[in-house]
Amino acid sequence: FAAVLGARFTRVQFTPDLMPADVIGTNIFDAPSGSFRLLRGPVFTEILMADEINRTPPKTQAALLEAMQERQVTIDGTTLALDTDFFVIATQNPIEFEGVYPLPEAQLDRFLARIEMGLPAPEAELDLYRKAVAGELVDLGGELPAPVLGPGEAPALRRAARRVHVAEELLAYLAQLAGGVRKSPQVDLPVSPRAALALLEAGRAAALLEGRDFLIPDDLKRLVVPCWAHRVILTPESELEGFTPRRVLETVAAAVPVPH
Repeated sequence: FAAVLGARFTRVQFTPDLMPADVIGTNIFDAPSGSFRLLRGPVFTEILMADEINRTPPKTQAALLEAMQERQVTIDGTTLALDTDFFVIATQNPIEFEGVYPLPEAQLDRFLARIEMGLPAPEAELDLYRKAVAGELVDLGGELPAPVLGPGEAPALRRAARRVHVAEELLAYLAQLAGGVRKSPQVDLPVSPRAALALLEAGRAAALLEGRDFLIPDDLKRLVVPCWAHRVILTPESELEGFTPRRVLETVAAAVPVPH
């Protein structure tokens, strides 16, 4: 993904003994000069891959909060700016696995979307084996794909997405979707204004990718689950009754009238 964008990429393996300084960096004493110097952490990049993010304790997970929201970090009282295009991609293990920690709600709210990856389709899995035998996989000697975007093109696409027109009735539709989730009796922790803004941003980007300069209701409706399911926490009673965030969100989306 980073290679296609032509972006700088850093991967961090999150483990139970990983410390916040291992992620954002720290000041270390330089004996020859008799002074402290900054040792920047892997967060100083464009794309940060946090692998198995929920295998590290909440204290270390929280080190990413400032970086993900303000694109800056604070080390020993000094605020340092990150790259303007910085963002985080993370993987996590199912909560049922041994040795994992639930992500704090404030951190979940900072992820734009969550994609659930199951097993590949049989034909896709077979094609994966063929590529492995042919040595076409990156992990087995294959080459990274060539960049498809030139310098500055990815930020330009982001700016173009923010220029996608949003009609007033669609803002009201977005507010009604958020209000429907907040009023649901199955929901303990509903979506925040940040979540609604994330859905709006994702919807405008989807419209741009489809060649439109205006937002339609389906841009929001089809992204409700990817953008909101990881933020919603259900009541214990609802979970015992078999409800899931996806089911609740789909019910709310179906109940809210679509503007015409």
